[in-house]
Amino acid sequence: MHQDGLVEFDAVLAIARRGSFRAAALELGLSTTALSNAIAKLERQLGVRLFNRTTRSVAL
Repeated sequence: MHQDGLVEFDAVLAIARRGSFRAAALELGLSTTALSNAIAKLERQLGVRLFNRTTRSVAL
C-alpha cells in the first residue's frame, strides 16, 4: 500500500472515532474540504459508501 492509502485509512479511522468530519480534520491537521475530498476519492475507488452522512451526523 502506498502512503496515500495509509493517509486515507487514518482519515477513515479518525472520522469513525470522532463521528465528525470537522473534528477528524482538526485531529489530522487537515481542512474539512481536504478530508471530505480524500474520503470521496476512496469511496469512488472502492465502489462503496463508507459513511452515511446527514447534515447533523456521520455514521459508518
